[in-house]
Amino acid sequence: MAVLSPTQPAHGRSGPPPRPPRRVGFSQRLGRWDVKLSPYLYISPFFILFAITGAFPLIYTAFVSVHEWNLLGGQGDFVGVQNYVDVLAQPIFWKSLVNTFSIFVLSSIPQVLLAITLAALLDQNIRSATFWRMGVLVPYVVAPVAVSMIFGRMFADQYGLINELLGLVGIDPVGWHSDRFASHLAIASIVNYRWTGYNALIFLAAMQAVPRELYEAAVIDGAGRVRQFFSITVPQIRATIIFVVITSTIGGLQIFDEVRMYDPTGLGGPSRDWMTTVLYLYDTAWGNQKNFGRAAAVAWILFVLIIAIGMVNFLITRRISASEGRKTKVSGKERRAMIARARTAGSVAPASPSAAALTAPPTTPPPGPPGPPDGPWHRTTSGEDR
Repeated sequence: MAVLSPTQPAHGRSGPPPRPPRRVGFSQRLGRWDVKLSPYLYISPFFILFAITGAFPLIYTAFVSVHEWNLLGGQGDFVGVQNYVDVLAQPIFWKSLVNTFSIFVLSSIPQVLLAITLAALLDQNIRSATFWRMGVLVPYVVAPVAVSMIFGRMFADQYGLINELLGLVGIDPVGWHSDRFASHLAIASIVNYRWTGYNALIFLAAMQAVPRELYEAAVIDGAGRVRQFFSITVPQIRATIIFVVITSTIGGLQIFDEVRMYDPTGLGGPSRDWMTTVLYLYDTAWGNQKNFGRAAAVAWILFVLIIAIGMVNFLITRRISASEGRKTKVSGKERRAMIARARTAGSVAPASPSAAALTAPPTTPPPGPPGPPDGPWHRTTSGEDR
């Protein structure tokens, strides 16, 4: 007689008791916190320093700009936008703004062009490359005060080295401290001397990241050095060019050291011919006016101008890059169409074995006598032993 075991437990009997949930130890919790919080802790020093040295001064300057704030009397009453109105009503402010843009244009555009050309030369296979690459950084290491004082003596009106050299070639002496445009050229040369090598190293680092296979393919296609530079190097370092243009714009609109040390007085000349906006800010706060409220208003006006010009530069360079990308895509399509037409005509070999298998017509051996049969005892000279 067979005994059947029940598939269900008997009534009243229960299974094993449920296991209590395991407690998470403190070390495991600490490990989870480490995974979640450690990235924020690693990047927090930058944001802390930025909040102390960047965000707080910016907010505090905005607070000062809406108050009557004097160097001797301290904080005064709330005046709203009156400080901004007073600054915009001063003709010297507009003159300093024009001087700033003039020096910025004369320095930034040649600076970027010279830097990218110098980087292209340093990217070549030259002897003592490290020496030349470090040599272009020497002007940046020298103190800006020393550089400005030396160039100020070189561009002296009567006994300057530049006028002496111009006299050797028959050119009359130039009033580097009396002519407004000449003074802007002299100050722009100081800026270019200091920052061209620095930007050249940035461009050089970007050029060295360009794949060398592109240049090898260009050489095979017969492209020269100039064509390689404009067709390969410039498109590949487009993002670096945008970065250098924006940083040069910010630095060019904040120029102060070169203008301050260009002459003994340091106030932009007797007629304020080379007074920049930052130098005007310095004179407003620490000069005759001693008005911190207006100086803070000048700082915020300059900040807004820098943001606006930086955005314009970014949009222009982005549009140029986008148009170049569209041109590249169109040329690529045209090239593929030309290759397809050439393949159809049979003038260009297929690019891959799979394409050859699909496009080549089936081939048959030419008619003729059959080959010798397989076998070690076959003789081709006679009919014996076949």
